[in-house]
Amino acid sequence: MTQNLLSLKNLRVSLPTPRGALNAVRGVDLTLGEGETLCLVGESGCGKSMTAMSLMGLSPKGAETRADRFDILGHDMTGKPQKAWAGLRGRGMSMIFQDPMTSLNPTLQIGRQLTEGVMLTEGISRKVAEARAIELLEKVGIARAAQRLRQYPHQFSGGQRQRLMIAMALMSRPKFLIADEPTTALDVTIQAQILRLLAELQRELGLGLLLITHDLGVVAAIADRVAVMYAGRIVEEGRAETVFASPEHPYTAGLMAAIPVPGRTPRGTPLPAIPGRVPGLIGSVSGCAFVDRCARALPQCSHLAPPLHTRAGHRVECHLQSVSREEEPQP
Repeated sequence: MTQNLLSLKNLRVSLPTPRGALNAVRGVDLTLGEGETLCLVGESGCGKSMTAMSLMGLSPKGAETRADRFDILGHDMTGKPQKAWAGLRGRGMSMIFQDPMTSLNPTLQIGRQLTEGVMLTEGISRKVAEARAIELLEKVGIARAAQRLRQYPHQFSGGQRQRLMIAMALMSRPKFLIADEPTTALDVTIQAQILRLLAELQRELGLGLLLITHDLGVVAAIADRVAVMYAGRIVEEGRAETVFASPEHPYTAGLMAAIPVPGRTPRGTPLPAIPGRVPGLIGSVSGCAFVDRCARALPQCSHLAPPLHTRAGHRVECHLQSVSREEEPQP
């Protein structure tokens, strides 16, 4: 049985605005085991990146982060100061951010950016740190690694810069890696290469990987489990193959329906879309946040919070599950 690297219970993140508190994350439960890949998916603005930033202790200034349980790598991080987070970041866990050009310093050589952090946190020499950097650059597919340590970010292509970010995240030999939309700015061919690289490194190093994406094709290729997020909450979670084969939440089903199927979706045919807009999250949300976009909504959906149903490791928050189970024949 694997140890949980991450265990979250009822994570809430709110941000102050002139109109009141924006509840970006509204009670998220997540676990991640050793060597496991969990994909967190959902539309832009649903709270995926805010969840990731809170896991790194990097919530925006003024944000209020609370949780009933906030355990990372066996450390209870509930209410801990930044000094405690600094001791965990870059050692036990690392993060790959969306845009490598804004994450890499354009004025510093790559070698310095790769080695500076690990020299500080581990107290190793520059020679040892550079040897580790060269090894990792070669592992992520950067040729002539020793020479390229002296180059600057603008001397690398977009795909190479993302590989640099992966190498940088692995410099501290973490057990837990967060990848936030790591292929967003890349073309399709390079996206596939980066995803294969992440999958290979995850298996080779035994990393726990939390991959954040809105691309369900990515999920199908790499995930062990998938958590579907909507309006700051996890509405469905389970084994990837189960969620893809039989989605139980109407939102998940809508996302799946919008995926074009090669050889079956005629060219030029409009893809199905989920109507409506994500609700505003300033103040409280009454009932189910998806009710105004759901073709199967029930009367109680507008005013009663959807119950959580769990079966064989599959979780879904939806009133429809209560109705369907009432209709099941009794033994």
